Amino acid sequence: MTSMNFIRVASACPVTRVADVAANVENIKTCISMALEKEAKLVVFPELCLTSYTCADLFLQETLLDQAEQGIKDLCAFSKNKDIVIAAGAPLNVHTSVYNCAYILFHGRILGIVPKSYIPNYEEFYEMRWFTHGRDIISETVDLPFQKNVPFGVNLLFHAGVFQFAFEICEDLWSVVPPSSHLSLAGANIIGNLSASNEVVSKSDYRKQLVSSQSASCVSAYIYSGTGTGESTTDVVFDGEMLISENGKILNANQRFQRENQVLTSLIDVERLNLQRIKNISFREARSVVPWKPVDIHFEFDQLSFGTFDRKVPQHPFVPADEGKREARCKEIFSIQTAALAKRMEHTGLKKAVIGISGGLDSTLALLVIAKTFDLIGLPPKNIITVTLPGFGTTDRTYRNAVDLCKQIGSDFREINIVAACLQHFKDIGHDPEVHDVTYENVQARERTQILMDMANKEGGLVIGTGDLSEMALGWSTYNGDQMSMYAVNCSVPKTLVRYLVRYAADRETPKETASILLDILETPVTPELLPKSAEGKLIQRTEDIVGPYELHDFFLYYFIRCSFTPERILFLAKAAFSGVYDEKTIRKWLKVFLKRFFTQQFKRSAIPDGPKVGTVSLSPRGDWRMPSDASFQTWLAQL
Repeated sequence: MTSMNFIRVASACPVTRVADVAANVENIKTCISMALEKEAKLVVFPELCLTSYTCADLFLQETLLDQAEQGIKDLCAFSKNKDIVIAAGAPLNVHTSVYNCAYILFHGRILGIVPKSYIPNYEEFYEMRWFTHGRDIISETVDLPFQKNVPFGVNLLFHAGVFQFAFEICEDLWSVVPPSSHLSLAGANIIGNLSASNEVVSKSDYRKQLVSSQSASCVSAYIYSGTGTGESTTDVVFDGEMLISENGKILNANQRFQRENQVLTSLIDVERLNLQRIKNISFREARSVVPWKPVDIHFEFDQLSFGTFDRKVPQHPFVPADEGKREARCKEIFSIQTAALAKRMEHTGLKKAVIGISGGLDSTLALLVIAKTFDLIGLPPKNIITVTLPGFGTTDRTYRNAVDLCKQIGSDFREINIVAACLQHFKDIGHDPEVHDVTYENVQARERTQILMDMANKEGGLVIGTGDLSEMALGWSTYNGDQMSMYAVNCSVPKTLVRYLVRYAADRETPKETASILLDILETPVTPELLPKSAEGKLIQRTEDIVGPYELHDFFLYYFIRCSFTPERILFLAKAAFSGVYDEKTIRKWLKVFLKRFFTQQFKRSAIPDGPKVGTVSLSPRGDWRMPSDASFQTWLAQL
């Protein structure tokens, strides 16, 4: 499969024999072959993997140092015609000092040698007895018997097009300012760590946090390889932990304490990392603190296929897959929404809220937020004026749920039928009520909004908007109708997440009677109910039949805004995520609809009311998304 700026990387933990370079090299070769079978383009080995980490004073023996040098030569020969970068750990005897180094090999040659910057010498570590730190080695070269002028230093960057690799060693990650921080600012987007971190109780948890945090700080991939159980157990034990992280997320981790050769792989999305760096102004500005000029070492892979696309792409990127995390997320979102509305109520000095209730998901969520807010700031539920505004398309089911929910909340419930007012308006503007076009639908939406606004003026209340992020992205609202309110509590909650929030409220926040109403609302099809019912009183207007499935649109929205991906790339990921659910033709069709509507409906977003940001994607024109209303969508559509 072609790259699309994905690259498969590997972390390897070979079986180790202490001070037996020949045996170790053979196991390293086995792991390289395993990584190649998985179509990895980079394999990172543990610290000092050629000799083993626990050789102690043997590191000062010429025999071991010579064997390590010969082992590197052997690996170089083995790597000829193999399309993979190899990062292997071995000592380097140069300048009458021994350095703990990462040797970077490719196609039969050493691309560069990176020394360890920070040498631990505390508690069970006493590396300074044998090794010299390499922090001051910048832009140097060394001559080996089998290769001259090998780049040597802590400032080496290895370039293969958009893939830029850099390396650090074990303790470097534990330092206050890890070398990978400067290397990332200099351009590296894939960091390898060759490590020998012994195991004690709970250290693995802390190590995972370090790797995850550093990959997030560096906006990079981070491949960690720890030496395994074959090391000396004279005083400590090593567990062979391997981790692959990308921008704060652990993509893959192995079972520790294994006793055979192991290779762990993951696909890295380098394009996503690079686009995130473009958007991150702080990252760009921090480049000025890099204390050296990098040595850029360029090479080319023979080809950039990565095999099977096995990277997990969630269908609902706004919704955590883990139930515990999802519940915590829902609780936090409710807290954000209620805190925001509480502040607005206190600021305005108003004691009442006005909301139109349809019996649908969005107005239900907004009502739940208002009820929690009023409880928070000590206002009675009777100060919540809930208004149901039945029109031509209102069904018995949604009407009944709206009425029952308001009663359970204890609100000041009112009903105003808008049919007569709309018919009068049709007459006033000369519109045939039998023509069920956009005018027919929008008259109803604006009539409802006018009633709510006027009632708020009369009662001294705040009109709370109910529209969600997905509707805002698609422009699925009536300009100066349901698009407008005095405060919009759902404005950055996508439709796929709205469902989970309402279900969370049913399961955790409401009594049994209210929960049963919420569950029935969850089963109701999404609809604006603006077209007349069928002769049998059934719903005939379903939103997703018109604009497409919201789960697809939320997927498109996330990757279009959060990641800045091209339509071609979004289509590729959607096909992977929704394999067996939607075919390519269907996905392509609705992606075109999304792009066209997103661009043409920006004028509505430019005039939206205030509302709280709750997640990483927001379309507020005052904050996250600033776009001209007359931008053309043709360039984006042409990619499909």
